[in-house]
Amino acid sequence: MKIPPWIRNHPSTLFLLLSNLATMAFALVERWDLSVVMWIYWGQSVVIGFFNWRRILSLRQFSTENFTMNDQPVDPTPSTRRQVAFFFLIHYGFFHLVYFVFLSAERGDLPRADIAGALICVTLFAVNHRFSYRHHLERDLARKPNIGSVMMFPYARIVPMHLTILFGNLLGAQSARALLFFLGLKTLADVIMHKIEHADRPSPSSTPCGPDAAA
Repeated sequence: MKIPPWIRNHPSTLFLLLSNLATMAFALVERWDLSVVMWIYWGQSVVIGFFNWRRILSLRQFSTENFTMNDQPVDPTPSTRRQVAFFFLIHYGFFHLVYFVFLSAERGDLPRADIAGALICVTLFAVNHRFSYRHHLERDLARKPNIGSVMMFPYARIVPMHLTILFGNLLGAQSARALLFFLGLKTLADVIMHKIEHADRPSPSSTPCGPDAAA
């Protein structure tokens, strides 16, 4: 089977896809119900948020075009960077605290076998997102990413979790349909957002920087 160039040229995309497939395999073999899988993706989402928070704090040069705070435009200063990082940490963290409470209420203590499998899956995602984080740091040094775009990217990963919370019970928490719905939706969102984040061409929200920027 021919691997698409956008996967072949970015090994992290292939590793992300394989991580999702490994989670699917664990889910089907161990006959996990939906709540176990959601714990795994909750862990992945926390990992994404952690690395994105670190990325915001690591920005040296960035754009604030079309970005406002308290309905006021802001300048690309260290103070703005710290405020955005703090806001993201609190806002994103609050979302995941709500999810944590929801998941804890839906399912109590997990069996040790499920915990072990879930930790393996979360570790695979953590390795992948650490690689992506290092890739972003290198690209951020060569461009002026828009700090608002950087802050908002992780929220797209939450959409499948929202949909599953709303509609998962209608599909049946232990049904194969629910697992395939959630896993497929989450994998698709992961790969699409990963492709956008790793796009080689500059986007309208980012501009080149450095001595060759005006060449």
